Amino acid sequence: MGLVGPGFIAAHHIDAVRRLGDVDVVAIAGSSVESAKRKAAEYKVGRSYGDYRELIADPDIHVVHNTTPNHMHFPVTMAAIEAGKHVVSDKPLAMNSDESRRLRDAAIAAKVAHAVTFNYRGNPLVQHARTMVADGSIGNLTFIQGFYLQDWLTDPNVYSWRSDPAKGGGTSALGDIGSHWCDLAEHVSGKKIASVLADITTVVKTRYATEGSSEAFSKTTSGDRKAIPMTSEDLATVLLRFEDGTKGTFSAAQTLPGHKNDLQFEISGLKHSLKWRQEEQNELWVGSHEGPNCIVGKDPALVAGEALRYTHLPAGHQESWADAFMNIVSDAYTWVRAGAGIQDKPSPLPTFDDGYRSNCIVDAILASHAAGNTWQKVQYFPPSF
Repeated sequence: MGLVGPGFIAAHHIDAVRRLGDVDVVAIAGSSVESAKRKAAEYKVGRSYGDYRELIADPDIHVVHNTTPNHMHFPVTMAAIEAGKHVVSDKPLAMNSDESRRLRDAAIAAKVAHAVTFNYRGNPLVQHARTMVADGSIGNLTFIQGFYLQDWLTDPNVYSWRSDPAKGGGTSALGDIGSHWCDLAEHVSGKKIASVLADITTVVKTRYATEGSSEAFSKTTSGDRKAIPMTSEDLATVLLRFEDGTKGTFSAAQTLPGHKNDLQFEISGLKHSLKWRQEEQNELWVGSHEGPNCIVGKDPALVAGEALRYTHLPAGHQESWADAFMNIVSDAYTWVRAGAGIQDKPSPLPTFDDGYRSNCIVDAILASHAAGNTWQKVQYFPPSF
């Protein structure tokens, strides 16, 4: 594999790939020759390129991991597809639904494997919950709710490319973390979000940046600072209508003190409710009306469906964010080894179509707010071939 964009998330891509045991990390491409060399040395990678096109042209690279800032997702991924390379892309797949649709259609036409790192699908108990919904264990669905809350943007002195619309896009909380929640809601429930009604706001209206750019989650506060007005949201609440009439709601925020990476979803049917929280990811809460509530622990003897192969350790041995990330990367390479035929794709693996759907949902949420908090349909177009 070769990786383009060695920022915050790059180390986790490299770690996940190396854990597979049969994939070589060949090269890294950065924004300059110097930065690429520095990162290649840090990650113990033999080759470095100052231009992503040189990496894509390297004949020893079969899979390109795109971990660049959002504005580079489209050109890097499209160049990899046109070169016949398989692609693993961070989300969002692209800056908007038009770009992501073009990437999806190009990847399908090129017959290359194409995955998006909606990594929370890789948690064993997420897959166990999905199996319980699919086999009717919780009854007909009635309500889907949850949130994804963080606090890393609470301090106005925190500024990175994610806060720059030219690099991060026109959305912050929704595109960065709300997209994860929506993907989980659709994946676990098996139902698509059909329309949305949104109320979004910018809590921290001015941020203060130092010279140069910083990586996401940077806490740098020293040096001369420049005041920059914020236009993207850092707090959002959204009502949802799913395709079958099931109702839902979720919130996404990056300015709530104490919430570090607080993702939670709850799906209620007429028999049971299921609740999973990322910060307590080895437990699944099962709620009942007529019997006692219970906690299902991450245990190979208890989980079902895809959850079993995602569970690597015995009961009582905690598995983590990095393990779930590795599960998704492993599925991507399983698909590559099988020849990238659509029939060989592991069912939990999120593809460019899922990345495109995510952009469509976020676009609808932004349109809802811009129209004065009105219901907006999700405009999604399936592949035409």
